[in-house]
Amino acid sequence: MYKIHLVNNISKVGTARFGDNYEFVDDAADADGVIVRSANLHEVEMPETLLAIARAGAGVNNIPIDKCAKMGIVVFNTPGANANAVKEMVVSGLMLASRDIIGSVEWVRSHADDPDIAKTVEKVKKNYAGTEVAGKTIGVIGLGAIGAQVANTCRQLGMKVLGYDPYLSVNAAWSLDRHIHHVSKLSEILEQADYITLHVPVIPQTKGMIGAAEIAAMKDGVIIINYARDLLVDEEALYAALASGHVRRYVTDFANTTSVQMQNAIVTTHLGASTREAEENCAVMAANELMDYLENGNVNNSVNFGGVDLGRKGTGARICVFNRNVPKMIGRITSTISEAGLNIENMANKASGDVAYMLIELSEPSFDSALVDKLNAIDGIIRVRAIQ
Repeated sequence: MYKIHLVNNISKVGTARFGDNYEFVDDAADADGVIVRSANLHEVEMPETLLAIARAGAGVNNIPIDKCAKMGIVVFNTPGANANAVKEMVVSGLMLASRDIIGSVEWVRSHADDPDIAKTVEKVKKNYAGTEVAGKTIGVIGLGAIGAQVANTCRQLGMKVLGYDPYLSVNAAWSLDRHIHHVSKLSEILEQADYITLHVPVIPQTKGMIGAAEIAAMKDGVIIINYARDLLVDEEALYAALASGHVRRYVTDFANTTSVQMQNAIVTTHLGASTREAEENCAVMAANELMDYLENGNVNNSVNFGGVDLGRKGTGARICVFNRNVPKMIGRITSTISEAGLNIENMANKASGDVAYMLIELSEPSFDSALVDKLNAIDGIIRVRAIQ
């Protein structure tokens, strides 16, 4: 019986995926797996018995990833599950920034008592005139699940789309409209784009990637849309650029003490993935990832260990081994198993930075627990788990 702890309210569509071999517990200390949405786990003491954490969403800033890697706790996320919801918000932001819809609505609301409102609006509507997006150039920075959908939709809106992603995957490339121009330098987007939208994670290489120099290189009147993370942008520099008019609008989903004070900024309440459909999709994907790992040892969409998948477990037992990524580890592990008189039928190994994960399938349906102790005794082993 596997035990699951839900840190936040998780969609019942997802939790219903867990069958009779699972039970929900109130304390993470008793759990094999955890599903979390937005709760901060950095200050939470991770129990040594915990096997995996699934984040029902793409961002994992609320999870101590490195600490989990050192403990052999697999951290999953759900890339693409909320992509359509975020894409729709980006397109909404594109329209709100291009046409002064918010200003128009606020004017009407403030003049609701005007008995001649129908005539008055004809006199003031020119104050809220905007521009069309068709024929304009948009630069999409990051062409993952969300960025690719945004790029394709903008192309359908009649825009010229420039895409920048130095880590563009083959799958992402296949999903892009053939008319999207993939540029090799960020500077090409900064110099050409009328609109710039961000779709990259916050990592050391991307934090503050849109700084004062990048903003200065942009076209006058550029519109920046940020539904990724606020830390991607130097908001002090952006504050000044909005005040001067160099940046026409800034649309962001991240309210903070700086963004809420910006002129010509449209700031929403972190609504990007806040739809019923997205929450259900993320919950289902998180549940499936946890079950596949707990039952089969497969690791897919992990942010701290490489992907390993041997399919559904058959009659043979499986051994999950987490180790430091150092030479001769594979040989030491397989030799120890062979010395126990067991036959390795299949195996897969994937390194990820300083750590690695190996999934081994045996011909035998079970083995003595002493083997786990022997494997754990190997220098460099982080954790060993048996699935029998």
